[in-house]
Amino acid sequence: MSQTLLTNATLACIDGTAGYGLRENAALLVDAGRIAWIGSTRDCPVSTSSSTASSSATTAAGDVEVYDCGGKLVTPGLIDCHTHLVYGGDRADEFEMRLEGASYAEIAEGGGGIVSTVNATRAASVEQLFEQARPRVLQLMSEGLTTVEIKSGYGLDSEHEMKMLRVAAMIESELDLRVVKTFLGAHALPSEYAGRSDAYIDQVCNEMLPAAHAAGLVDAVDVFIESIAFSVEQGERVFAVAQELGLPVKAHVEQLSDLGGAVMAAQHGALSVDHIEYLQAKDVAHLATHNCVAVLLPGAFYVLREQQLPPLAALRDHNVAIALASDSNPGSSPLHSLLLTMNMACTLFRMTPAEALRGITLNGARALGLEHKIGSLEPGKLADLVVWDVDRPAMLSYRIGMNPCVAVMQAGNWRQPVQEVST
Repeated sequence: MSQTLLTNATLACIDGTAGYGLRENAALLVDAGRIAWIGSTRDCPVSTSSSTASSSATTAAGDVEVYDCGGKLVTPGLIDCHTHLVYGGDRADEFEMRLEGASYAEIAEGGGGIVSTVNATRAASVEQLFEQARPRVLQLMSEGLTTVEIKSGYGLDSEHEMKMLRVAAMIESELDLRVVKTFLGAHALPSEYAGRSDAYIDQVCNEMLPAAHAAGLVDAVDVFIESIAFSVEQGERVFAVAQELGLPVKAHVEQLSDLGGAVMAAQHGALSVDHIEYLQAKDVAHLATHNCVAVLLPGAFYVLREQQLPPLAALRDHNVAIALASDSNPGSSPLHSLLLTMNMACTLFRMTPAEALRGITLNGARALGLEHKIGSLEPGKLADLVVWDVDRPAMLSYRIGMNPCVAVMQAGNWRQPVQEVST
């Protein structure tokens, strides 16, 4: 059947209204994979008399499949707009080193950090990388993930960067998940280019990025602008090539220091600037002027035990869209839960539960340039949604270690057994 009707739902639409865009005793009609109608259950465009009094998850009403949500919360599908889910090995030893006093920068300068993951990733096959990434992705999906961005950046040469991007494409095709593939060749300086960062950026711009794009493996381009990575000027060179290829750009910036990368990225039309703990409040206006999303990553803040908070008050004052993401990676954020990400954002950054939910739905979509397709429950958008066994949205940020997800729909298709929707 091409049509599905959800009834007796509490909808958090996350639309243009303030807060959650909450609708109680609501119904939502899905037609051909898109949201066709939202309104009150009593105003349903099809008869639901056979299902509203039943505990059954599904009944037929003409050619429409009807699901009684029994008052459960329904939100847009969750979006993780910043991850590094494909990699080899782990860095648990570095976790211990940090607890013994070593800094993130000291570990990187000593040959650890990103470069150690590069060695493990280069040594792994496509199949091995997929099998390692699979449980990480499935864990996120179990909490309602319907769209994820996956970056390269642990290959640092053409062969292995493209290998990572191919694994990201495999995840999309084999795990029933929407994946945005982001080229992050300018993530760290590989050991073979030690002391020759400009030469490596030449390689990124002249060979690596064009080859990955020609293979159809790139949806966006990212750079890491930081004292342990690349300069603002080097980031601009990568952006110039990306934009010649018609690819959107984004940047890791102001995580450990303020180099001015966020301002540069915004001025170059970046979809987002990510981390931004050290972004000065006076520079936030540049994000607003250029409609650049601020992506906050509380997992890395927590794991690295950072003290410098992102400029949340200035972001609010300038009405900058604030997204949240797991930053799932082996070193600074081995996190595989968007629900915990929300709780961390509320506890560590003092975001509200409404801001947190918007951060992993509509604003996450904005950070990927997909806000016209996904991220909110509105007629015309793809029917990505999650049914939760809670009665109000704040419960999603409030509970720690609980997963109330009972059903997930992606583009109109149920991804989990539909009988779990019943009360």
